[in-house]
Amino acid sequence: MLKTFIDDRGVATLSLNRPEIHNAFNDEMIDKITSQFLSWEKNDLVRLVLIKGEGKSFCAGADLNWMKKMLDYSHAENIQDSKKLAKMFKVMNEFEKPLIGKIQGHALGGGSGILAVCDYVILMDRSKIGFTETRLGLVPAVISPYVLSKIGESYARATFLSGKPFSAKKALEMGLAHQVCSEDEIEKVTDQVIDDFLLAAPKAVKIAKKLIKNVIAMKNSKEDDLSFYTCEVIASQRISAEGQEGMSALLEKRKPVWAN
Repeated sequence: MLKTFIDDRGVATLSLNRPEIHNAFNDEMIDKITSQFLSWEKNDLVRLVLIKGEGKSFCAGADLNWMKKMLDYSHAENIQDSKKLAKMFKVMNEFEKPLIGKIQGHALGGGSGILAVCDYVILMDRSKIGFTETRLGLVPAVISPYVLSKIGESYARATFLSGKPFSAKKALEMGLAHQVCSEDEIEKVTDQVIDDFLLAAPKAVKIAKKLIKNVIAMKNSKEDDLSFYTCEVIASQRISAEGQEGMSALLEKRKPVWAN
């Protein structure tokens, strides 16, 4: 269902491993993904996470057998079921460390929602992406907060309402992906992206990710409050061990310890 490992650089890989059904997820897989991210959150050896899919697809969304079970769910049971999915996306979105998506193949429905909680998304040029729920009489409700924050209202209206899949090139244009490459290039491109992220100081990365979230949340705050917060963050980081090491390394024309 999942394949995981951590290399000696601290790069953790989570592979969706149900290739025979295009890595579609069910309630069990959702629980396992959530637990894995919570575990890696606490693991200081993990510096970043790469998520990918085994086989030809990244993720086709919900497992058909799981959907069959939903037909008999009461409203209350559907609420409980949806809360598990919501928790998975929340945990992934709030993961402190970089989350990189290596999207080999199609990502549809909830599978496309995973792209929205990644910090960097590499898409294979043949991939099709789609918020296809409305074509099944459903809606992309649980993933909507994360997708909207990436693509905005205009693209959400165009894609949510039609349910029409779109190309990797379009996903890049929409802001859902950061890089598109061929199947032959994706391994090299992914390795380069990982190398780039590993040049950043681990604690500074966590603070930067939190900074983004907090600054967005404070967009309607008083200017003085926002200024105080951002000045406090940078002042604290300058006197931190990482800040001191990074500035010393620059002045001494050497690599900082985390980049060696």
